[in-house]
Amino acid sequence: MAVSLAADVGGVRRFASDQLLTLAKVVVENALQPIVEVQTGVVFGYESLMRGQERIGFDTPLDILDQAEAVGQLLPLEQMVASRALAKFATLPDHAAFTLFINLDVRLIPHGDAMVDSLLAHLKAARIAPSSVCFELSERFDNTNVPEFASLVNRLRRAGFKLAIDDFGVGHAEMKLLCDYPIDYLKIDRHFVAGVDGNPRKRHLVKNIVQIAHVLGVRVIAEGIETEGEFVACRELGVDLVQGWLIAKPTTHLAELLPAYPHLREVGQSRRSSQSLDEILIRKQIERLPTVYENDTIESVFDLFRRNPRQSFFPVLNANGEPRGIIHEIHLKEYIYQPFGRDLLKNKVYERTISHFVDRAPVVGLDADADRLMAIFANTEGSDCVLLTENMRYAGVISASSLIRIINEKQLKSAQEQNPLTGLPGNRAIRDFMQDAGRDSDGFRHFCYCDFDNFKPFNDHYGFHLGDHAISLFAALMRRYFFADGVFLGHVGGDDFFIGLSDWTSDELTEILDRLLSDFHGDVTELYSPEDRASGRIRGEDRHGITRDFALMRCSIGVLELPTGLVIDDVSRLSSEIAAIKKYAKESQSGLHISRFRELGQAEV
Repeated sequence: MAVSLAADVGGVRRFASDQLLTLAKVVVENALQPIVEVQTGVVFGYESLMRGQERIGFDTPLDILDQAEAVGQLLPLEQMVASRALAKFATLPDHAAFTLFINLDVRLIPHGDAMVDSLLAHLKAARIAPSSVCFELSERFDNTNVPEFASLVNRLRRAGFKLAIDDFGVGHAEMKLLCDYPIDYLKIDRHFVAGVDGNPRKRHLVKNIVQIAHVLGVRVIAEGIETEGEFVACRELGVDLVQGWLIAKPTTHLAELLPAYPHLREVGQSRRSSQSLDEILIRKQIERLPTVYENDTIESVFDLFRRNPRQSFFPVLNANGEPRGIIHEIHLKEYIYQPFGRDLLKNKVYERTISHFVDRAPVVGLDADADRLMAIFANTEGSDCVLLTENMRYAGVISASSLIRIINEKQLKSAQEQNPLTGLPGNRAIRDFMQDAGRDSDGFRHFCYCDFDNFKPFNDHYGFHLGDHAISLFAALMRRYFFADGVFLGHVGGDDFFIGLSDWTSDELTEILDRLLSDFHGDVTELYSPEDRASGRIRGEDRHGITRDFALMRCSIGVLELPTGLVIDDVSRLSSEIAAIKKYAKESQSGLHISRFRELGQAEV
């Protein structure tokens, strides 16, 4: 039976090879898979994928494309698939707001002019701007070795199309493409996305790919997102856009497509009711310069510089409002001061458009923090600015001088929030540390909450002066024992402190905390009168106003351990876990209790 079935399939394929295009027109369909903005869940675009080829004996789209190439029908097959994708895309409500991603087979590059001519005709008929179409350059073969590749890329850019590198990391010449060609998007292959939340090596690679891409003005798409952990990890590593089964599977039925997937905003998010300090400061300094559209005339650019004589550059956008780079007056000076320079630019034979003068510039979202912006500036030689986007559209620019003001104001705010008694950072800084550490799963992380036992009766009995002395004493001991890199010390307020650590083992931490608790108890005991020390207790009122005996003061420390590979962005949940652990610490004989956080359920106690 199996032999018969195989023979049937083989027969269909042989028949299909003779009539491939005719049969493909009958069975092949276009499926669309949403590509969404990682911060909002709003759909940015759709990738067009081939479906239905199995009905004529081809297991995958690649199989039918290979066969089409073998029988000389690849170009008409791809033209048919692309035209149908555009027709389907054009029926979407508000399709002008989206981008259609179409795969470009390297074997079509020698036929690039015919392909582009056909596509432009379809776009014109459907009234779709070329900037609504992005060609994905497949890394199955080395595009850059095809002689016609450079000229095809230039034509695509002049026409207004966008370009993406597909399957980044597993193909040929991706870094050459990224370095030498004006790429808009980089699609990280599923290999690096799968299990990224639990794999430090993958996290490190993705983080650096994102950093490199943003410095070059390229936006990053993570392919194949299938779990919430992968989604959260990609979001926190700075990825701009995501696609995969977690969001939506490819579908041939347009009614199944949604304009947004708002549930993604809640996945792994901490419940913050306000903006971060960095975003507030960045929004204060953002400068919304006038913009140039890449399909504007050169004359309009001259006019813009004439009306803004103190501005040396302007952002360049595509028809969808996405940044393409900047246009700098220095590149136009030779034409401005040349006797017939402007006439030369207008000459159709000479053919110089705005796209010829665009310089790439770093592009990041408004949700980036100040340190990330500073890192991008540090890695971008001679950059005039960083282009900021909100929902992937141009939001303004940040110059180097503006960034310096942001950093200075952030440092001033941090200094103002330090506790005046101990000089340690306060609650905002503690929260920021916990959030950053929760997102960085490369090693063990420990959050230690320190709280004095029986501080109130001591403070009531001996006065605020000695109470402040005990607080200062503990802060000094913290600094003595925790001074290495990767250690954060904070003062929650009163007699509550916080210690945050990365890359410490539980044994190392237990040893140091035992010494800290022992030394503090010994030193603080000396603050009591000889009589109280001898009795080991004092009389005082508890928080309910009831008079009773209290033991001498000590400190209890509850420690929450986050294991390697765990990504969590919910600071409120972490805080509630720590509060529960603190109760166990106060009830313990040693005053120290360490629990490991589990991704599902409560901490292990």
